[in-house]
Amino acid sequence: MILKEVYSKRDFCAFYKITEEIYSNNIFYRASESDITKLLVEGPSAFHQHATIHSYLILHDDIVAGRFALIHDQKLPDYVQVSFFEAQPGLPGIANLIVEKARSVFPICKRIVFGLNGHLNYGAGILTSNFNEAPVFGLPYNMEYYQDYFTDFRKIPLVSYKFPIEPFIEYHRRMGDKPDFKGITVRKLNKRKLRQETEIYTYLNNTCFTDHPFWAERAVQEDYELFHPFRFFIKEENLLFAEKDGEPIGFFLWYPDFNQLLKGHRQLGLKQVMHYYLNNPIDTFRFTEIAVLPEYKNSHAVQAMILCAIPYIRKSGIKYGEGGFIFEENTNSIVMTRRFLERATGIKMEPYRHYALFETTL
Repeated sequence: MILKEVYSKRDFCAFYKITEEIYSNNIFYRASESDITKLLVEGPSAFHQHATIHSYLILHDDIVAGRFALIHDQKLPDYVQVSFFEAQPGLPGIANLIVEKARSVFPICKRIVFGLNGHLNYGAGILTSNFNEAPVFGLPYNMEYYQDYFTDFRKIPLVSYKFPIEPFIEYHRRMGDKPDFKGITVRKLNKRKLRQETEIYTYLNNTCFTDHPFWAERAVQEDYELFHPFRFFIKEENLLFAEKDGEPIGFFLWYPDFNQLLKGHRQLGLKQVMHYYLNNPIDTFRFTEIAVLPEYKNSHAVQAMILCAIPYIRKSGIKYGEGGFIFEENTNSIVMTRRFLERATGIKMEPYRHYALFETTL
C-alpha cells in the first residue's frame, strides 16, 4: 500500500469521491458532513491559521482504497489527529502505516488520535454501534469494520442517549408552573447579528469546556464559519442564551435532525430548505450543547433555557431527542446527563449509540 499526499485537483476529487464508492449500497449513510471536510481539507478556514493539514489517498494496487488527513493543531500541540478517515475493507496494517507517516511528518508530536476531525466542534468519533440506522445530523457514521483497523490502540469510548420527548416536556412543564429563576432570563439568537452572537457563543464555549477531553480554544471566526452556511436552516430558537443582569452566563444549542431531509450522497441545499419550512418531516432533535459558566452551575439557568425551548420543540412535531455525546471517561458528565434525563422522562437511560476515538503514542 502507498500513501499519496493530495496536491492536485484530480487528487482532491478522488479524496471526496471515495465515500461514494464505500457507501454506494448503504442506505444509512448521509453526506451532510462533506462541507466541513472540504472546509478543513482545502480551506480557506480560520482553523488553518494555527493548524497544519496534510491529506492523503490510500492506494492499494494503484487503486484509491481510502483517505485520511493528518492534522496538527498548535492549540492541541501534543497530538496528531487522523481525520476524515475512510477505507475499503481488507487493508491490513493500514493504521500502523498511518502512524509511521505521522511520525515522519510531525516528529515533535507525542501522541496520535484517530477520529478527531480537527476540533470537537467539527466532529469526533468512529461509530461502533447502530450501523443499521441513519445518523443524527452532526454525529458520525461509518462502516462497521472500521473499528477493526484500530484494535491495537487505546479505545476512548463516547456515548449518546435517546429519549422520548413527551415525558421530557411534561416534566419541565410541571417544574415550570411557577418558575423563579432568581433574575436569570433567556433570549433567542438574533440572526441579524449573527457575527456578534457567535462571539458570545465562542466565549461561553471556551469558558465552559476548558476541562473537556480534547477541547481546544476556539476563535470566533471558526465558529462563525460553521453557523453561517446553516443560517437558512437554524431558527433563532435553536440557540438560546441565559443572561444575568444582561450578561451571558450560559447557552443551549439544539436543532432538528436535518439528516432526515437527506438521502445518500445528497447535501443540504435550497430544495431541503423549502422542504423543511413547507412540509417538515423531522421527528427528532439533537440536544447538542448546554452549558453555563462555572459560577452559575448551581443556578436555574439550565432549567430556564430548556423551558424556553420546549414550546418550539413541541410545535415542530418532534417526538424524540438525542444528545449527550459524552466521553465515558468524563464520569461526572455521564452521571449528570443520565440523572437529568431519567428525572425528566421517568425512564432508566442506557447509552443509545456508541463511538470511540483510538489513541497511541508516537
